Amino acid sequence: MPVQAKLAAAWTSLMFLVIYIDYYHLYQPGEIDLIRGGVIFEFDISGTLMSIFFAIIAIPALMIMLSMTLPARVNRATNLVVASLYIPVMVFNAAGATWDYAFYYALTIGVEVLILAFILRSAWTWPRNTASLATPAASLDSEPLRTPQQA
Repeated sequence: MPVQAKLAAAWTSLMFLVIYIDYYHLYQPGEIDLIRGGVIFEFDISGTLMSIFFAIIAIPALMIMLSMTLPARVNRATNLVVASLYIPVMVFNAAGATWDYAFYYALTIGVEVLILAFILRSAWTWPRNTASLATPAASLDSEPLRTPQQA
């Protein structure tokens, strides 16, 4: 399987987990009341906060597409940098958690970090001699592709 496909699948899995973990967080007693009161994680809800949250989610969402379209060298570097930066972001989700939910946060953050570790390993061990999926199969300078009837 091409490395690009593995990376895109891993980023997709991470995005599903982030969405569901945030959704299940709302089931904790008092969370919806805090949101209605204008507070998320001790932060006042504002346009700035919501823009920050959007950027935090938009980057891994864009990594799905970028993992399939960037040239290999840039793709590798981008995945290494973004996955490295997202490990502390995922760990931050435990901020303010109570001991009642320690297992929940250890489990969810643990799975997210494992996916990010898979991304790091896949990008780090990317074979140097394979062509990127983003590289055209034939360029304008090369011989035209032949069908079996032309051979």
